[in-house]
Amino acid sequence: MKVVLLGTAAGGGFPQWNCNCGRCASCRGGAPGVVPRSQDGLAISADGSDWYLVNASPDIRAQILATDLLDPGPGPRETPIRGALLTDAELDHSLGLLMLREGAGLEVYAPVAALNALRDDFAVQQIVGRYGDWAWFAAKDGMTLGRLRVRVLAVSNKKPKYARADGGGPWVVAYRIEDPATGGVIVYAPCLATWPDGLETFVDGASYVLLDGTFFSPDEMSGSTRAGVGSTAQRAMGHVPIAGPDGSLERIRKLGAVQPGTNWAYVHLNNTNPVLDSRSPEYAEVRAVGVKLPPDGTVLEL
Repeated sequence: MKVVLLGTAAGGGFPQWNCNCGRCASCRGGAPGVVPRSQDGLAISADGSDWYLVNASPDIRAQILATDLLDPGPGPRETPIRGALLTDAELDHSLGLLMLREGAGLEVYAPVAALNALRDDFAVQQIVGRYGDWAWFAAKDGMTLGRLRVRVLAVSNKKPKYARADGGGPWVVAYRIEDPATGGVIVYAPCLATWPDGLETFVDGASYVLLDGTFFSPDEMSGSTRAGVGSTAQRAMGHVPIAGPDGSLERIRKLGAVQPGTNWAYVHLNNTNPVLDSRSPEYAEVRAVGVKLPPDGTVLEL
């Protein structure tokens, strides 16, 4: 199984287009240890020929062009991309579907609530349907993509701002994708409002876990912090912080003692997150636990 980290930043990317905080300014200025990142998403394949996207960000066109493994061919309009799995219906995870409208025959898997929102509130299904026949499926635990086996864990009921109906939930899921031929297992959970029940079992035996690293601290977006972006809405955005007594880093530290052999990494990093600077003490704190902070374009073979 091959996995490409197409993007590793949260919505808006890094640097964020409308942000002039110190960290974004440093990135624009080419400061050492502060590298640009596009919006979060993966590409995954069992055989290197048939690929599935896991989330489709607004950066998807640039991400595909930057990834040789996703080059079209051999025919003039052939693509190795067969479809996409969505963890949710947030705009930064689904807008990229519109950029793929020329790709007839693609399959999309998502939570039922997300599928309904992309049909009734954001009309993505209708729009791309005018360009080619797509197939839309509910993401179900135990489904298969070729030889890959997919497990699904509901992790949150946070719906997108544009969604009008409750949708019945869950709105957000994590994926565990297994390759029986190699024994490789990857878990992708970029959006965790809290540490959900069942996650320890879900990641047990995984080769690699890509976890929500949106914010480092619980008050990161407060105007009282060095980020200085003046927002008090961080908690409502639905992302468990890395640090603190209820943060994910301490959970990972404890799990590492009982589940050795699993690689952990943070993705979906917000532009306010100090770990984006490899010179920061927060970056050092994460790395001291053994958790990785991989850049865009990282290729995993599991």
